[in-house]
Amino acid sequence: MTRIHNDPADFAEEALAGFALLHGSYVRPVPGGVVRRHPGPRGKTVVIFGGGSGHYPAFAGLVGPGFGDGSVVGNIFTSPSAQYAYSVGRQANRGGGVIFSFGNYAGDVMNFGIACEQLAAEGIDARNVIVTDDVLSASVDESHKRRGIAGDVVVFKVLSAAAETGADIDEVERLGRLANDRTRTAGIAFDGCTFPGAIDPLFTVARGQMAVGLGIHGEPGLETVPLQTAAEIGELLVRTVLAEAPAEHAGRVGVILNGLGATKYEELFLLWGEIAPRLAAAGLQLVDPEVGELVTSLDMAGVSLSLVWLDDELEPLWRAPADTPAYRKGSALAWGDDGDDDGAVADEVADAIEPGSPVSQQAAAQVVALVAAASTTVREHEDTLAQMDAIAGDGDHGRGMVRGLDAALTAATVTAGQGAGAGSTLARSGDAWAEHAGGTSGVLWGSALRAAGQVLGDETAIDAAAILAAADAFAGTLTRLGKATVGDKTMVDAVTPYVAQLRAAVEAGIPVADALTRAADAASRAAASTADLLPKLGRARPHAAKSLGSADPGATSFALIVTTLATANGPARKVHVS
Repeated sequence: MTRIHNDPADFAEEALAGFALLHGSYVRPVPGGVVRRHPGPRGKTVVIFGGGSGHYPAFAGLVGPGFGDGSVVGNIFTSPSAQYAYSVGRQANRGGGVIFSFGNYAGDVMNFGIACEQLAAEGIDARNVIVTDDVLSASVDESHKRRGIAGDVVVFKVLSAAAETGADIDEVERLGRLANDRTRTAGIAFDGCTFPGAIDPLFTVARGQMAVGLGIHGEPGLETVPLQTAAEIGELLVRTVLAEAPAEHAGRVGVILNGLGATKYEELFLLWGEIAPRLAAAGLQLVDPEVGELVTSLDMAGVSLSLVWLDDELEPLWRAPADTPAYRKGSALAWGDDGDDDGAVADEVADAIEPGSPVSQQAAAQVVALVAAASTTVREHEDTLAQMDAIAGDGDHGRGMVRGLDAALTAATVTAGQGAGAGSTLARSGDAWAEHAGGTSGVLWGSALRAAGQVLGDETAIDAAAILAAADAFAGTLTRLGKATVGDKTMVDAVTPYVAQLRAAVEAGIPVADALTRAADAASRAAASTADLLPKLGRARPHAAKSLGSADPGATSFALIVTTLATANGPARKVHVS
């Protein structure tokens, strides 16, 4: 249980601030994360990794000479926003390009992808290397769908060490992808983890049982089996990982036995005594094995075993020295070239607010009121949404939606107060949502609201046609970024019927208020019906069967919001949440 906190919503930010204060000789804080206090030479390819908080020492604890140039830090188990990734990439850039590396999760893929596009627009070569080491999360035929778990550290280490040699971005990227292709991980959990401020864990493992196939975001295991002895656990982990050994290898492996946060070091040492002889008996030579906590999951009790099959290119990089707050290997390293640009890169001045027309300014005030109403509704359902998400996901959906709406409301209030029209007010509320909520839902809601705001504009009144056009833009952006279709058990399952019903009502000449109500009813029915679906995308996919009978939290929160919008000026109605 995570007991030390002030406001749980501020836990990640306050923890990062304390980390940067303690390790100021290694890192300096920047918007969105940290970068090296003493950067590498000019022209260097920089390697930046990150994701949600709750995994220390991954990811910020691995920033320093020989390892990362920076880390992007999101909220607990939530992808950092594209704006955060862009900010850290821009601050860390030394002129040789930027490589982001992270685990294979939908929110991270979208947000870091957008950050690469933003950096590229400024002439900075930016690329992503995605880690897919979890052999239990997908089959060999679908290895591209596998999660990134403790094998993250292997790929991060190889990328970073390659960049330290002065290799260009093409070579660094190639070696990082090679490391990912030759890394395999399997893990088990003995108990779940608990969010700051929460009383109950995201999942529990029954007494005398263990969950095989853990995730690192509080996801439950893929299979529950009776608790085994250390010898049996060691045999299980070794057998599972070795089953996917590359067809050709030299018999030399880097090894990580990783603790998830609540497994004592003595337990890890004992388990290593079972694992090392089994690996040796399989004819493998162990190269610089690591035993300890490298990628945790708050206070989850569990372990994972990672192997990287080394070759003549990878072994020197795996063994290369490094000096960071949480990881040290080899001899002392030089701190690098401070240069004359060690200070923060000056942020660009925010775009000035262009006044909207009087009628659009009035509509902007309505936008603020609607965002406020949506925020109130979602806050009332935060715990329920979290419980729904915890069934097959990581339980952060409720908190992420509240953070997003809070940020959106602040931005909308400020923007409208400066005389903006409805379109700019909605667009900037979307930007704030994406920046502060992060994660999959953050980037989807933020980008979709920006698209809707751009369609509305700042000159004309908002009529039925404008609302329909904005809804179309919202849905189009959602499907373009999320790649989901109806039936995948996502927010799209509620958004698509909402837009279809809205279009039918508007084209039939039905008054706007009634059209919005009919569309919201369609979304609510569709959201409830997702209980009969199996998820095909995102973190819930590996736990698809567990979600059967429970509605999708993203579809449900969308239905809650559009129902609130439809009834903001009318009699109160409720949407069924189960």
